[in-house]
Amino acid sequence: MTLQNKYEKLKEYLQELGSVAIAFSGGVDSTFLLKVAHEVLGDNVIAITARSCSFPERELKEAQSFCQKEQIRHFVCDSEELDIDGFSQNPLNRCYLCKSELFEKIWLVAKQEGIAHVAEGSNIDDNGDYRPGLIAVKEQGVKSPLRYAELDKKEIRELSKGMDLYTWDKQSFACLSSRFPYGESITAERLSMIDLAEQFLIDLGFRQIRVRYHGNLARIEADEAGMKLLEDAKLREKIYDRFKEIGFIYIAVDLLGYRTGSMNETIE
Repeated sequence: MTLQNKYEKLKEYLQELGSVAIAFSGGVDSTFLLKVAHEVLGDNVIAITARSCSFPERELKEAQSFCQKEQIRHFVCDSEELDIDGFSQNPLNRCYLCKSELFEKIWLVAKQEGIAHVAEGSNIDDNGDYRPGLIAVKEQGVKSPLRYAELDKKEIRELSKGMDLYTWDKQSFACLSSRFPYGESITAERLSMIDLAEQFLIDLGFRQIRVRYHGNLARIEADEAGMKLLEDAKLREKIYDRFKEIGFIYIAVDLLGYRTGSMNETIE
């Protein structure tokens, strides 16, 4: 199937829905999905973003700015994962617990606004990794239009670029809770440490990065451009000093660099 055929398949699917609430994080996938849905369905589309301590303020502001620019009705709901029973213990089904609660709240807003469906932005690349959140998607009847249209991340970026979406080359992002090894307790303080550390690297010019939490050790994953930046001894010293201020004792660089789902490598 050609990329154009996939794009048409997506639009036809959205048209059939009639009205839809998009779970909107402001990332590459959900921004593209929201844009296309709005073009197809107009005012029958709303965007809903969850606010929590695992979602950086910069991402929320970007989501709000996009909806304002595109004149899309945008709702922000509080969905604090740490209040979910068992979540802070960071079990293997952490993402399932989070998504279940999140979609319940999104459905409430959708129904209040007379919207018939809820949709989220996973793509077919997500089928190949450990994604317990997709179980919650299925259980709650949430639509996955991008997977239905068989679009992968690379294709979504290509289509986004053609639509002049600023997110076409935006770095991939996942909630800050994904920075912790399974079984490592998640707290508001630890999430703040990760947020501050990653924001510092972004401010230094890094793009695709992760700071993984391992107790008093921070493990930095960076893309090739980021690894190049880390060759600068003075910059490494600057990062070391700031990370110590944040609360880490040891700071390490992962030799394999950035990769999605690296914490899933511990699952047998």
